[in-house]
Amino acid sequence: MLNINQVNVNLGRKPLLNNISLDISSGEVTALLGPNGAGKSSLLKALCQSLKTESGEISFYQQPLGQWPKAELARCLAVLPQSSSLSFGFTVEEVVALGLYPLTISQQAGKALVASQLARLDLSPLANQAYPSLSGGEKQRVHLARVLTQLAQAPRAPLLLLDEPTSALDLAQQHKVLTLARELAHSQGYGVIVVLHDLNQAARYADNIVVINNGEIVKQGSPQQVLTQDTLRQVWHYDAQFIQNQDSAMPLIV
Repeated sequence: MLNINQVNVNLGRKPLLNNISLDISSGEVTALLGPNGAGKSSLLKALCQSLKTESGEISFYQQPLGQWPKAELARCLAVLPQSSSLSFGFTVEEVVALGLYPLTISQQAGKALVASQLARLDLSPLANQAYPSLSGGEKQRVHLARVLTQLAQAPRAPLLLLDEPTSALDLAQQHKVLTLARELAHSQGYGVIVVLHDLNQAARYADNIVVINNGEIVKQGSPQQVLTQDTLRQVWHYDAQFIQNQDSAMPLIV
């Protein structure tokens, strides 16, 4: 689905990403892990073309990302940023409906699609509430519903980019959102790239893990291959304890 080949990104003279090469497949959840400032969000920004690559190439379905028509790309690739600024007095339903704009479906079908995404994110009771009055976690779920509306009519398996999607959510909603991301990948063929800080959530929900530090990929593979004591010590400078989890092959990291 997505091929990242020797990509370098600088901000002025400061290197943000150095020689990043990575393949993303449809039907899988890939978690990006690393300490603060490691380059995780910079990689997502490069994938949405809000950060210019200095060298290397990013291809989406064998076509260079920059050559995709904008409207077509918007139906196949979407990002949920860490925060989204919106101060207008739109209702929740109207914000989610913003995701319809790249689509070419009837008004009736669009209204039904918005309603289904509201229900999916437990937002139906808030549909007519003013968006600015919501809590941070509710706003985050509204924008996720908007992004999923955007991708709902993709002509092929879409790519969903999630930048710390659980940061403002309570515990139950964190797991609900990550379960949804996994279901979209495994049941509907989505490619999902998610930035997380919780290593146990990454181990539980991701098929693949990519650890980034100082703008470089340090390690990648399955949770069992990547989340080891040596990796945590090298990247996070933390001596973790691993507690065997009866419900998973991956121990709990504390």
